[in-house]
Amino acid sequence: MRLVLDWDGTITERDTLHMAIERFGDLEIFHVLERQIGRELTLNEVIGVEMGTIRAPFDDVIEWLLETVTLRPGFAELVDAHDPLIVSAGFRELILPVLRREGVRADVIANSLEADPSGWRSTFLEREACPVCGEPCKRVALAGGGPFAYVGDGVSDRCVSLAADRVFARDGLARWLDERGTRYEPYGDLHDVRLALATRPSA
Repeated sequence: MRLVLDWDGTITERDTLHMAIERFGDLEIFHVLERQIGRELTLNEVIGVEMGTIRAPFDDVIEWLLETVTLRPGFAELVDAHDPLIVSAGFRELILPVLRREGVRADVIANSLEADPSGWRSTFLEREACPVCGEPCKRVALAGGGPFAYVGDGVSDRCVSLAADRVFARDGLARWLDERGTRYEPYGDLHDVRLALATRPSA
């Protein structure tokens, strides 16, 4: 069974998109738009507008992220044990430098961006709309790939978690699954996930 990991807030201790917007973008717009996800706007629409408030040079943002971003303990060991796929609603250009910093190689499915001085431009992967949630979500990205275990923490992980054969959840994803009465396995760090994968899921 494949292991699939979310990036922001799952592998990273804090959401790197939120961090970049707090430091370089418009935090007021961020707070307004976050409340509209799944209501007036899709997740991709919200991310696109939020990232458009960043006008800083790309190298400045990356340098700051590399100095600031911390990964959840156990990531390198989990990669060594399971060679996971990382599927993110974020951007390759922000993920790959952090992986290189850590000396970790992993397959990544994510969107892309261009650092335009008039506002960063987001390009989202072209996917069909999901028949379950109506958005081009992570479930669509993994369709047809066989059984998988999923590790996530937030809004972008909701739909795909319902398709997983085994789910590890924390924070907002865990609360959402609790509200639905959907079973999952909690985790604190990624050592917890690695150790749990070495055992059968609890009944």
